[in-house]
Amino acid sequence: MRIAVIGGGNGSLAGAADFALAGHEVVLWRRGEKEVAQHRALGNKLKVRDYSGTREVTLSDVTSDIAAALKGADLIFCPVPATAHEDLAQVIAPHLRAGQVVFLPPGTLGSLIFAKAAKAAGTARGVAFAETGTLPWLVRKHGFAEILITTRATRLPTGVFPLKAHDHAIAVISQAFPGAIETCGDVLSAALMNAGPVIHPPLIIMNAAPLEHFPQWDIHNEGTQPSVRRVTDQLDAERVKVREAMGYGAPHFPLADHYRKDGDEWMYGRNSHKQLTDSGDWREHIVLTEHRYMMEDVRLGLSLLTSVAQLAGVEVPVARAMMSVGAAICADDFEKEGRPLSKVGFPSLDRAAITQFLQNGYDA
Repeated sequence: MRIAVIGGGNGSLAGAADFALAGHEVVLWRRGEKEVAQHRALGNKLKVRDYSGTREVTLSDVTSDIAAALKGADLIFCPVPATAHEDLAQVIAPHLRAGQVVFLPPGTLGSLIFAKAAKAAGTARGVAFAETGTLPWLVRKHGFAEILITTRATRLPTGVFPLKAHDHAIAVISQAFPGAIETCGDVLSAALMNAGPVIHPPLIIMNAAPLEHFPQWDIHNEGTQPSVRRVTDQLDAERVKVREAMGYGAPHFPLADHYRKDGDEWMYGRNSHKQLTDSGDWREHIVLTEHRYMMEDVRLGLSLLTSVAQLAGVEVPVARAMMSVGAAICADDFEKEGRPLSKVGFPSLDRAAITQFLQNGYDA
């Protein structure tokens, strides 16, 4: 299968490397000519380190030409921050073709932003858009073309837009992630599986003082204390309540499973939290008003969650509190300027109309 991987961040390089290791034809698209030239000078090779050791893979191509990157691609893999969705959707939309699948892990309903851009470009028909609940790897770059993968996702709850394209989209995505994809219906269901807006807001907000004081701080290690976990559990309970009120059934992938040593596996499987903290890769300098945990997960993720909660008639006091404190830290209005439902392309906020739209897309 030919896969176009978008971007040069942690998830993009992890995807490009794993897909190439699995024998797929992989083209990596990056904006900067300087970065493309550097990849080509290295022979388009990536170095991957994980529990199996160190391996080197060669990509089919690295390019800044988006038309060339997407031409003939079966899967377009976009593990970019949600803050980049609006801009990137405009870049990609003119070059989409029927049969292709655009996959965002995770999405924060970015799948609808990409679909809306494709509709405007006249390329939406026959294209499927999908998103899942987390990045498929715990990964950090250790150099320009070297990555360290701490663990890989074993369960990826994935939704498709339009839902009528579900079977084709899941079949394509499953070739890239064999045995890991679990269907969860439409993309709103998938967006409400997004773990980022649950795990990260309490961590970045409740650790605000040490983050500003210390040059480096691991919010997943010493920053994850019982008080933080209690808030996280309450925030996640609100997410599940919203899912249920919107008619989505179990499994809801409760975040508590991420920390447990028994019971149901979470998205990354057993011991992933310990592997994450043991790696030391998340001990970093975080600028509160710039980091993606704030700008993506609090600003966009919680504004989306609270917006869906309002539609569903569910009270989410912890989500609203986290969003309000984050907005105060950043001197911004996250509820208005973030990603409420009104910003992602729904034709109306009537629940029946939303259901029909999610099923049929722009062909309704």
